[in-house]
Amino acid sequence: MSSAHSSARLGLRATPEQEAMLRRAADVAHKSLTDFVLDSACLSAEQTLLDQRLFMVTGRQYQDLLDLTVHNAFFDRGFQL
Repeated sequence: MSSAHSSARLGLRATPEQEAMLRRAADVAHKSLTDFVLDSACLSAEQTLLDQRLFMVTGRQYQDLLDLTVHNAFFDRGFQL
């Protein structure tokens, strides 16, 4: 991810140890500190959102999901909706 087209400004506070670790990791990744922190935060945010266990769907979307599971071995092995 590049900060070339960024428009929002975020701020954070870190201990000296946290800052040093982030700077070392950014160097290893050949990224600026800003790009490293933003990339890492976005990856974590994406995983958090994908890990949600409650999905809000319409009745039609739920039926489509059920239809997909009818003859699917993954679901036949005990996965429960």
